[in-house]
Amino acid sequence: MLTHLSVQNFTLVERLDLDFKSGMTVITGETGAGKSVLLEALGQTLGDRADATRVRSGAKRADISATFDLSLIEQAREWLEEHDLEQPEQPSECLLRRTLTAEGRSKAYINGHPATLAQLKTLGEMLMDIHSQHEHQSLLVKDNHRRLLDEYAGHLALASEVKQAFKRWKSKAERLHALKSNADELNARYQLIAYQVEELDQLDLKPGELDELEAEQRTLADAENLLTASGQLTELASDDEQGLQAGIQRALQVLRNLGNKPALLRDAEQLLGEAQIQIDEALRSIEHFSDSFSLDPERLAEVDERLSAIYDIARKHRIGPEQLPELHQRLALEAAELGGGDEQLDALEQEVRELEQAYRKLAGTLTNARKKAALSLVRQVNEHLQQLAMEHARLTVDLAERDTRPAPWGLEDVELLISTNPGQPPAALGKIASGGELSRVSLAIQVVAAQNSAIASLVFDEVDVGIGGATADIVGQLLRKLASRGQILCVTHLAQVASKGHQHLRVVKTSTSKAAQTSLVELKGDDKVEELARMLGGAELTAESRAHAEQMLERAGAL
Repeated sequence: MLTHLSVQNFTLVERLDLDFKSGMTVITGETGAGKSVLLEALGQTLGDRADATRVRSGAKRADISATFDLSLIEQAREWLEEHDLEQPEQPSECLLRRTLTAEGRSKAYINGHPATLAQLKTLGEMLMDIHSQHEHQSLLVKDNHRRLLDEYAGHLALASEVKQAFKRWKSKAERLHALKSNADELNARYQLIAYQVEELDQLDLKPGELDELEAEQRTLADAENLLTASGQLTELASDDEQGLQAGIQRALQVLRNLGNKPALLRDAEQLLGEAQIQIDEALRSIEHFSDSFSLDPERLAEVDERLSAIYDIARKHRIGPEQLPELHQRLALEAAELGGGDEQLDALEQEVRELEQAYRKLAGTLTNARKKAALSLVRQVNEHLQQLAMEHARLTVDLAERDTRPAPWGLEDVELLISTNPGQPPAALGKIASGGELSRVSLAIQVVAAQNSAIASLVFDEVDVGIGGATADIVGQLLRKLASRGQILCVTHLAQVASKGHQHLRVVKTSTSKAAQTSLVELKGDDKVEELARMLGGAELTAESRAHAEQMLERAGAL
């Protein structure tokens, strides 16, 4: 629950520090004093959109922080630990902070760690649930009725599964439709690819063959020059008079005949000996080439023809000849996939049927759960409508099976209908309920939904607009009853509701010729009586209004 709120330079608030308690906290004040400022500031720490105009005039920035006790909110503690945002020394406490600058910049923090607005909003939804006076307007939008029912019953996870199952089914069904619609086009594609694969099969280009052929072609094309050069080299090396072998042999003979050779000449003799060996080996390589290689015009023609075939097919596909093996493999795979056309369609049709069955099974489970939840919701809401001076009103939930194809949200459309008079058939809320009636219907639904809420802190912002008298007293009792299970913050203008609060805060607005300022003070004892008397009798406080206020407080204490 919320334990502390600190606000600086937000709208009309210069500085505000408030401690909150469990139970029901009511916030009252004169019209225009800024009763909703506190909730707006709290909303900033819970991830509401930033608004630079909310920074107090003359200030550079607004700073808001809210402290929560997480002792009873295990989900929030697990989320903080998962995102490394917890306070190890105080795991049951969480501090949310938001700063807004006059230039429009915003920063968010969770337990002192920088956080994104999305993280702030996600965590905020686990900590507080805010019901405003404007929520009754959402009841006029039919799509909101399904969400309301699923949230009330705790079916959101199941509804999400149904949505995902629908997406899987729809995706495969669209794929099947595309294949059937493009059967002729796919067949033409298969015929083309099959021809191309057959052509590449016949070419049968082996890995590395292209490099070998190109090297052989260069050698065969220059065969005559190579053989002539080999003969010249053999003659230069082996001539008895002027050859390299004879020259080195004579040089070695001179060195060997020297008796006492210096080190340099001994080195020279060794090098010449090694050179003689190298020349002998080179000569043998040249002779081997000359003996094994001959002019072969026919082989050259074969190599040229093979390379021409490779280059022609590569040009046809507009790729390099070295890419042909990869293309061959890819086209063969595609041909295999397209070649099993009927089998592929049969398999896909079976998969679509199985996905549809899975969707319908999940959707059927959701339908049954919605029917059960609708009965419970209607029973509780109608009980509260009678308490709220709508004795003849009857809310119903219409679960209409869809005539067309199923939808991501299930097999039915959900709509809340109401009858406000005996014998009147149920109809859409906007067609029958007046503004005041719609407000009470909304309040009844919100109270019922809050009873099933997993969130310990609930906020009601002037949800009692349009009611008064005994009905307002019932509203206060309902809210105080809800407060027994956690924490309720309620902004109200009705003394009947305010009297039921365990904690009472009053909004006070002071103005000078230069500026206006809003502050909140906690009321106790006589101050509480005075505020209730003001709410009952206006600016003039009388003994009767004070006595009435004291009676209200006594009755509230007896609850």
